[in-house]
Amino acid sequence: MPRFVLTLSCQDRPSIVASVTRDLAAIGANINESAQFGDPDTGRFFMRLAFEAPADRAGVHAALAETAARFAMHFAVHDTTRPRILIMVSRFDHAMLHLLYQIRVGWLGAEVAAIVSNHEHSRRTAELETIPFHYIPVSAGNKAEAEARLLALVEETGAELVVLARYMQVLSDEVSETLSGRIINIHHSFLPSFKGARPYHQAHERGVKLIGATAHYVTAELDEGPIIEQETQRVTHAMSAEDLVATGRDIESRVLARAVKLHCENRVMQNGRKTIVFA
Repeated sequence: MPRFVLTLSCQDRPSIVASVTRDLAAIGANINESAQFGDPDTGRFFMRLAFEAPADRAGVHAALAETAARFAMHFAVHDTTRPRILIMVSRFDHAMLHLLYQIRVGWLGAEVAAIVSNHEHSRRTAELETIPFHYIPVSAGNKAEAEARLLALVEETGAELVVLARYMQVLSDEVSETLSGRIINIHHSFLPSFKGARPYHQAHERGVKLIGATAHYVTAELDEGPIIEQETQRVTHAMSAEDLVATGRDIESRVLARAVKLHCENRVMQNGRKTIVFA
């Protein structure tokens, strides 16, 4: 039978789970996975259900319509096809290469619609992977034009998610708003931490004992979007700045891949400035 994922949120109150599962049972659905969370701070209820059903998306949506209206739910029915993603990268390509590898071996269920860069460095990689490559240079004088090309490309390729795999250009508020909830960035530190240029060198100068990386949704507030995934690793005084950079590259690659996987499997739900992650 076709497989679906249902995500929903609403004010927490009795009978939500019973009503939803009753609607699904009525169309012959078989639930394979269920996760839920009631936020005591906001009073919001969040739920993710993975199930099979002898129906199409429209049929599932119709079956849930009355319950959704009664509880004033925000809900979505997702199929389990591989989502199309657009990867953006600048000079450092380690996070992008890790994404491509995890897709190739089947751990990450996604299809790369295009690779976009403000440098030519990754063109050869795109050619080897038979992925369309788009060089969009960015300068102070052409930023609006470059971003218009980017948004047009997202539309043309049907990309459902944009991944900033160490793309080192700051996007405008307009682009961040247009792609809200559909664009993920990997930040090269454990937020909040050392911001700006050469974060690992700043950390080395301060003698830190932990370094890390943070994957988050992009918002108009630079590096302040809802956090999806993080990881840290202990370091020592004996390590050089270059050692920290190498360690950081590995962490960044893993954290971004996990965040993209969680998003593609509809396991992340935004809750104000935070996220609910049904890992």
